[in-house]
Amino acid sequence: MRHQVRDKKLGRSSSHRKALMASLVCHLIEEKRIKTTLMKAKEARRVAEKMITLGLKGTLAARRQAIATLRRPERVATLFDEVAPQFKDRPGGYTRITKLGQRRSDGSEMAILEWVGVEAPDKTRKTEKVEETEAA
Repeated sequence: MRHQVRDKKLGRSSSHRKALMASLVCHLIEEKRIKTTLMKAKEARRVAEKMITLGLKGTLAARRQAIATLRRPERVATLFDEVAPQFKDRPGGYTRITKLGQRRSDGSEMAILEWVGVEAPDKTRKTEKVEETEAA
């Protein structure tokens, strides 16, 4: 029986699962928005919310806990310096999951995980550069 077992196994060993969650949250910190399966998004949301809570504390101990979880000091620095201060007045609910429907290849439910109230970088920069060079 699964009494009080909160984590989904996602068909992986515990070390693989922890590495996956660290990778997803690091990419979320970097890109501000990630596209993944619904179950991975739900699990990554739990880790991301905890990392923001640590970022809001801002102590050395909190920073070390975040580094232990995410395994990338440069991402933790970004989290503490740029992402977490944007949520200082927010009591919780730092992420949003938007369902996208099923993936064509295997039918997995897809979703977008993103920060609430943070603008994601626009991916149209390449087209803007092309238009600028054509105009010149």
